[in-house]
Amino acid sequence: MAPAKPSSSKDTYSVILPTFNERQNLPIITWLLNRTFTEQNLDWELIIVDDGSPDGTQEVAAQLVTAYAPHVLLRPRTGKLGLGTAYVHGLQSARGNYIVIMDADFSHHPKFIPQMIAAQRAGGFDIVTGTRYAGDGGVYGWDLKRKLTSKGANIFADTVLRPGVSDLTGSFRLYKRAVLERLFECTEARGFTMQMALAVTAKSKGYSIGEVPISFVDRVYGDSKLGGEEIVEYAKGVLQLWWST
Repeated sequence: MAPAKPSSSKDTYSVILPTFNERQNLPIITWLLNRTFTEQNLDWELIIVDDGSPDGTQEVAAQLVTAYAPHVLLRPRTGKLGLGTAYVHGLQSARGNYIVIMDADFSHHPKFIPQMIAAQRAGGFDIVTGTRYAGDGGVYGWDLKRKLTSKGANIFADTVLRPGVSDLTGSFRLYKRAVLERLFECTEARGFTMQMALAVTAKSKGYSIGEVPISFVDRVYGDSKLGGEEIVEYAKGVLQLWWST
């Protein structure tokens, strides 16, 4: 799909970027976001929500606020309070009528954002999600065990919930702001199951979801936040959503 063309509308795209120990990744992802939106002539902002990183992430973010003013905001929190609540926290400071959520570790490359915007404009979608499991999407840098875990989690959720999307656990998405606000109001999940809960709730509310194939690349710097507790939380979340929908 072709990149988004410059629009005469007043659309603003707010990227909410949760961080925890992302000091090395943050400057590069910010530079890529700036380049992407500038080349596309799009109004944008980046909201960094840091959960008290001990590695100096907030200090780096403060420098980026100055370097990229007025496009970058830092909204720190005092502790590791979770991924889902970080998005809620960032949304409170966002001015955009479209919200992009993504990871800070290069697993989600900003080069796909124009394609997501183009898909949204072409289809009028309420949500556009990046997918690793359709078209020419894929996963790179994971060992076989992690690939099987991820694919198995999606198959399990798809079988139980029938969400109508190929990558239910994906966390690279573009939302209409009003839709995301409404989903947060009626979705209780705030941990690693939040992405799944948002997609399932969106389907039950009749919101439209488009997909754009993406290349998911394992992080370059830092450690993954996914562990055994998160996998158990995910399985419980699938069953809770099945029971409640």
